[in-house]
This record gives sequence, C-alpha cells and structure tokens, in this order.
Amino acid sequence: MKYSILVLFFVLFCGAAEAQPLDDIVERKLVSQRRVLAYPPVREGDIFWEERVWRVLDVREKMNLPFAYPVQPFFGLLAEGALNGDLTLYSAEDDSFAFPLDKSDLDGILFRRDTFEVINPVTQARELRVAIDEIDYEKVRRFRIKEVWFFDEQRSALQVRIIGIAPLIEVFDDHGNFRYERPLFWVHYPSIREYLAQFKVYIPGNDSTTLSWEDWMELRFFSSTIYKTSNIHDRALREYLQGVDLLHEADKRKQEIFNFEQDLWSR
Repeated sequence: MKYSILVLFFVLFCGAAEAQPLDDIVERKLVSQRRVLAYPPVREGDIFWEERVWRVLDVREKMNLPFAYPVQPFFGLLAEGALNGDLTLYSAEDDSFAFPLDKSDLDGILFRRDTFEVINPVTQARELRVAIDEIDYEKVRRFRIKEVWFFDEQRSALQVRIIGIAPLIEVFDDHGNFRYERPLFWVHYPSIREYLAQFKVYIPGNDSTTLSWEDWMELRFFSSTIYKTSNIHDRALREYLQGVDLLHEADKRKQEIFNFEQDLWSR
C-alpha cells in the first residue's frame, strides 16, 4: 500500500514539474477552433463584369504595422508554413501558380548563402566557409496582392476575391544602391485560408483580439496602392507614369472600381 502511494506521489510530482506554466490568464482557443467559411459559389454565367487588380502593400504604413509584428511577422508565417509542408509556394517567374516549388527551391529562396575566407588556426592555410542565414523578415517591406473584382448578377453585388500574395525583397548593386524589387514567391491565397485562420493578428491596444490573419485579409483591414489593372498592353502603371501622376492614376483606378456598382444602378 505504501509502495503504491509513493509511486502515485512520484508520478504526480514529476508530472507537475514537467508541466509548463500558462503564460496568460486563460488558455486561448477561440482562434484555433474557429472554422473558415467557404466562399459562396459563383456561376460563370452570373459574372456580368470582371477586372483583375494588382496591389502593393507596404508594411511600414500605420494600418499595415501588424504585418511586421516582430513576434510573428506575416512573412515569417508564410516561410514557416512552407518549410513545415503546410503551404505550397509557387515560382515568382509569373503569377499564374503554374510552377510549384520543391524543397530544394525553398532552400535557395528562404535562405541566403555567403562564402567568406578564413585562416585555419592550425595550418594557417586560407579556407572558404559558407554561412547560411534565413532571410530577415525586416527586409520584406512590401507585398504584392493579386485580386479579382467582379459583379455577381445572382447576388446583384460587386465582390472581390484575393487570388495571390507575394513578398517583395529589394535588390541592390555592389555599391549598395537600390536597383529594383522582386517577388520571392507567390502563394495561392484561397488555398492558405485555413492555415492563416490558425494565427491571431496582433492589434495595438487590444491584446485580447480574436481576429485571425484570414479574418484580417477577408475584412480588408489593410492599406494598399494599385500598381496594375488588366489592360490590352499588360503594362503596370509605373511603366508609363511616374511621381505624382502615378499616384493620381492609381487613385483614379481605385475610384473607378468602387463607383462601378453605383454607376450601374444609376443608368
């Protein structure tokens, strides 16, 4: 009997010692247990009007600061999901999601290899070493968003669906001068909604928010600028506009989309 009590005490004591303390006042489960609602079905014949839009989202803007939250940056979520096999990344050669990337491709995209020369302290010979570093999330300051705006005759409403997201990284020359920015990869947004719904968005001033990243994107709680719309020449706005003219044209395209539904019913 005494032996059984001692064994029970030992098991309870060890279990209590191994349990990790809760770093909160309650266990947070609302976000992880929430189900993602499927998009309502749309018939091809009900799409009266459609336009594809490409946007640029800058994480340095005040409204977009949650994308750069150091504890859990948005780029970090995408990279971690890809490395864990939860997400499929697609080539940045185009935005058609035609070329999925494999593990070897991910290593070349998400990690940087730098070769440097060192002196062997024993032989005093020069040797080449390779350092492998992850891409710093702070270097990903902008994202591209590809979306489709369409008018659904069945529901008599203008709607929008995000199709893809691509993190952008700046490219510099040997002298440190900025040359251009390029997408690292594309993710197919409808395919990652379930994944994004597992992670809570940090909102300044309210640590108890239960909004997930999927909620954040669907509610469009972000600021962005149009840099391209579908056109006969397949050109981005910056290819023929600069400076203030570029900003005015981007704002004009934005207003045209939002005014489409109102103009339709006022005819």
